[in-house]
Amino acid sequence: MKDILERKIKYNLDVVDYRCKVLESQDRSAKLFHIIETPFTMVSEKDEITIPKGSYTLAYYWEARPYNVYFWRSRSGEFLGAYFNLVKNTKITSEMVSFEDLILDVLVYPDGRYAILDEDELPTSIELFENGTVKESLHALITEMDDIMEEVKQEAAGQYSHEALSPYLA
Repeated sequence: MKDILERKIKYNLDVVDYRCKVLESQDRSAKLFHIIETPFTMVSEKDEITIPKGSYTLAYYWEARPYNVYFWRSRSGEFLGAYFNLVKNTKITSEMVSFEDLILDVLVYPDGRYAILDEDELPTSIELFENGTVKESLHALITEMDDIMEEVKQEAAGQYSHEALSPYLA
């Protein structure tokens, strides 16, 4: 698999880069693979998810959608959860996938429950933030989320099965 850079431009303009591998890139969309090198825990009011070192991400990006999604698996292939970033200005080239983060995220637990994260970090009310486009994007995402998760889970069971990706975990 070819290496590519994922560049997240935070709302405060900080830049976070990750080295990933390209699974697929076509028609203004991309699917990347990334091994988690530093463990982390995502916490909501409802629960938390810990993503251990050695786990991996299947990441989906679309230039025409106001979000991207990370599908997390343990080193043994168990589904750990998913994470949607609300974004704008996603750009996909042969060298880089970049996007501007819009603070709000949606964390999906393995049992299908979800939590909206970071609303308290918005610089204004969600109704006013980014002229209301983030609120609209969040509503669209929640409406489409079950279908998106089903599509990603089907690909994760087929084309991007744990068995198919396990050689890259070495």
